[in-house]
Amino acid sequence: MHSVITVVLPIFALILLGYLCRKSQRLGDKAASELNRVVVWLCLPALLFKVTATATWEQIWQPGFVLSITAGCLLVFFATLGWRLRQRYSLVEASLDGLGASYANTGYIGIPLCVLVFGQAGLEPALIASLIVVCVLFSVCIVCIEVGLQSEKNVGRAAWAVVRALSKNPLVVAPIVGGCWATTGLGISEPLQHLLDMLAAATTPCALISLGAFLAQKQPQSQQAAWPLVLIKLVGQPLLTAFLAFKVFHLPALWAHSALLLSALPTGTGPFMLAEHYGREAGVVSRTILLSTLGSVITLSACLYWLGV
Repeated sequence: MHSVITVVLPIFALILLGYLCRKSQRLGDKAASELNRVVVWLCLPALLFKVTATATWEQIWQPGFVLSITAGCLLVFFATLGWRLRQRYSLVEASLDGLGASYANTGYIGIPLCVLVFGQAGLEPALIASLIVVCVLFSVCIVCIEVGLQSEKNVGRAAWAVVRALSKNPLVVAPIVGGCWATTGLGISEPLQHLLDMLAAATTPCALISLGAFLAQKQPQSQQAAWPLVLIKLVGQPLLTAFLAFKVFHLPALWAHSALLLSALPTGTGPFMLAEHYGREAGVVSRTILLSTLGSVITLSACLYWLGV
């Protein structure tokens, strides 16, 4: 449990700083939204470009692990989306809740935790999982949201409207441009690398402070709606991913253990950034992040105990 608390504690500290600054009026009424705009338009696109532009095929070619993590994420996402749609949620709201139930905090918690538990060998599965969560799952959710926002009845025009909207979204464009850059074999110049590093490093602190500032505002009934998503994230997703990793793909110990641990991580800040950006479900998603991070201290410790590491 000490290992988990060591990694998770700074997250609570940043959320608390944002909360206190907003409550004490050190941050204004629009602080959460403006900080989130910085993340969505500058910091996160830089991170997505950097990750995809510098990834190599040798690093990510782990078929069983990739399938376990990808299937675990997407099955939970679409199952939650379908459940919310049956509850009469809109496609936009259902998509954001689906992301909240499946988007693991692989970057800020997963990478340091895997390195702490498995040593340097744990870095590679954590990086692969980050690519899947941030690029694949995020993109699928954005597509669903943009489809849900369309009021156009004509299928052809509606599809074109979705494509245009996606082409203007930096969170979709950045990883595509980064992937294209990687195929050229060209490196990233040192000044550009420094710029990307600085912007990428600001992603998590800005997002967590923005989250804390948002939580300082009243969010009626959001906590009750968040609990099912927390249970899906902390219990449902790791059970499903563990079944795939251990029973279906029979992964080697390091990769199977990493798949379980990474799928059991709490919800990351990505869903909140999208929810705030689109002005939907931000209250539910913010509570999901907070409650799942609190609950993960117990569930991650249980996973580590079960794995015997």
